[in-house]
Amino acid sequence: MLSLRYLRARRKEGFISVIAGFSFLGIMLGVATLIIVMAVMNGFRTELLSKILGLNGHLLVQPLDGPLTDYDAVAKRIAGVPGIKLAVPLVEGQALASSAFNAGGVLVRGISEANLRALPSISSNIREGTLEGFDQGSGIAIGKRLAEQLSLRAGDNLTLVAPRGAVTPMGTTPRIKVYKIAAVFEIGMSEYDSAFVFMPLAESQAYFNKNGDVTAIEVYTDNPDDMDRLRPLVHAAAERPVFIVDWRQRNSTFFNALQVERNVMFLILTLIVVVAAFNIVSGLNMLVKDKGRDIGILRTMGASRGSIMRIFLVTGAAIGVVGTIAGFLLGLVVCLNVEEIRQFISWITATELFSPELYYLSRLPAEMNAGETATVVLMSLVLSFLAPLYPSWRAARLDPVEALRYE
Repeated sequence: MLSLRYLRARRKEGFISVIAGFSFLGIMLGVATLIIVMAVMNGFRTELLSKILGLNGHLLVQPLDGPLTDYDAVAKRIAGVPGIKLAVPLVEGQALASSAFNAGGVLVRGISEANLRALPSISSNIREGTLEGFDQGSGIAIGKRLAEQLSLRAGDNLTLVAPRGAVTPMGTTPRIKVYKIAAVFEIGMSEYDSAFVFMPLAESQAYFNKNGDVTAIEVYTDNPDDMDRLRPLVHAAAERPVFIVDWRQRNSTFFNALQVERNVMFLILTLIVVVAAFNIVSGLNMLVKDKGRDIGILRTMGASRGSIMRIFLVTGAAIGVVGTIAGFLLGLVVCLNVEEIRQFISWITATELFSPELYYLSRLPAEMNAGETATVVLMSLVLSFLAPLYPSWRAARLDPVEALRYE
């Protein structure tokens, strides 16, 4: 009762009330910001991981002792390993894609129709055209952003220029060929939607002078985190010298940078909560000094030091606890509606807050982790109970006679 009464400041204690209000706002915003930022970074990592691993294999198997001409047999043996979902032989090469309006570098992948349909990131995201008869025709599938850059759509013609073409007495000449766009896909990751071109496997072998062999075999697993167990099994199933690279090695720099940024952001944003906790300390110190006569009267009436300490401890902790709960609710609401909030702010400011060209993704993701959220809330509650300890102890130590001298 006394703690709640002290929180309702009278006119002469207005400054103390302002400090308490700022402490409450600081803790609320600190907790909410921590929850939102961690959720967005978790969602960012999950989305990137799903899109990178949805298009690229978890393991890349490359030959060491010559061309991979027996790729069908090798892929079949690898696909039979427990835990392997799909083994995809492919031809990969760089080319220049051009139209009457623009041109740009692309990565061409030769793949069979059956394997292309087995990749949900492509087959489930066809925006124009169809993959029907992909192997039989000379059509290609391109990303939506590439189609927009070249001002093309399904049914139009696209020119591909490969640097290594036919060998003539005058040297190697570029290979130039026109392909019809059979399908336009949208993965949702701008880097892939603007750079990848899929071509029928047989056509890509002819285009890149592969003579019946492939560049590598992409292996997709049931569990991307099970690489250490699967690598030796895949190596044994290949039954020939191969070089194997997993997704962690191919993207280690990128995901390590994300992890470092995530940890640093957590430490920096934690300082907001710490500063708010210090505000509780300063506000309670002023309150103790202002309530010196009250403390003296209470002690004279028989209140113990423990009772006085509990009064001010509850007063300070109440600010932190209520601020933490409010921050958690605010963070939860923002995380559940983060994309709508982004679109609203972009509409108000007439700017693009989350550019796909810079952040790779076409939408702002947020994925709340129960463990991390609980850690943030628990940390804030601990600071809320630690902050008022010193002012409460100082109030309990006041001598009744000295306390009555406070004005």
